[in-house]
Amino acid sequence: MAELAIRVRDLVRRFGDFVAVDHVSFEVERGAIYGFLGANGAGKSTVIRMLCGLLRPSSGEAEVARVDVARHPEEVKRRIGYMSQRFSLYGELTVDENLKCFGALYGLSGARFRDRRAWALETVHLGDVVGRTVAELAGGVRQRVALACALLHEPELVFLDEPTGGVDPLMRRTFYGLVDALSVSGVTVFLTTHFLDEAEYCHRLALIGAGRLLAEGTPTELKARLADRALLEVRTAAPGPALTALSGVPGLAEASVFGAGVHLVLEPGADE
Repeated sequence: MAELAIRVRDLVRRFGDFVAVDHVSFEVERGAIYGFLGANGAGKSTVIRMLCGLLRPSSGEAEVARVDVARHPEEVKRRIGYMSQRFSLYGELTVDENLKCFGALYGLSGARFRDRRAWALETVHLGDVVGRTVAELAGGVRQRVALACALLHEPELVFLDEPTGGVDPLMRRTFYGLVDALSVSGVTVFLTTHFLDEAEYCHRLALIGAGRLLAEGTPTELKARLADRALLEVRTAAPGPALTALSGVPGLAEASVFGAGVHLVLEPGADE
C-alpha cells in the first residue's frame, strides 16, 4: 500500500453560521501532484490553510506528513513548504537577500545554507537575477523565487496556493516543469488552481464547490465521468440563491457556484 502524505476525514471549517468547508475527505500519496480545482470562493484556500496548520479545523481529522494538524500545527509547519496565492516575498530585498532571510527563518546556516542556496539558484534558474530586487522582477520570475524560498529546507511536502495567478502561459509551463521535477524527486505537491489546463499536470484531482468535494480521480477519469453528461452555465447576479433554487431540479447530478454564475452537471440523458 502506498505511503500517504495527507489523510483527511470529514474536515469541516465554520466561520460563524457560514460553512466554508463541509465534510471533505481525501488522501494524497507520497510523491504525487494533487490538484484542488474550483472557482474562487469554493473553499480551496481554506482547506490548504487548515492543512498547513494556519487555521484550526472546526471538526474532522487531518494528518499531514504523519502529523495531526489540529494537535501539532507547529510540527506540521516544520515539515512542509508553503507558497501563498499572493507574493510572499520582500519586494525591497534582492533575490539573494530573500533566500538568506528565509534560510534563517528555517534555521539554515553555514555550509548547509550555502548548499541549499546553490541548489535553488541552479534548480529554479535564478542565477541571472540573484542580485536584483524582487519588486523589479516579472511575475513568473517572482513565483520561481517564492518556490525556491518554500523549498530551501527540503520539505517532504509543499503546498502551492494558486501559484500561477497573474503569470503568462509560457511562464506557467516553465513553473509546472519545476513542479514535475519535484514530484519525480519524491516531494509531494498539493496545489490549488482554477485553470483547467493546469489540472492536466496533476496525478489526481479533487473538484470542490461551495465547500464540498464534488468529484475526485485522475484527470482522465474525471473527463470520462462527464463525457456523457451535459454541462450548463447559468449566469446570474445572485449565484447563491440560484444554487439553492436549482438544487432540487430533476435530472441534476451536481451544481456549484463558479465565478459569477452556477455550473450544472446533468445526469446521463437528462438533456434529451
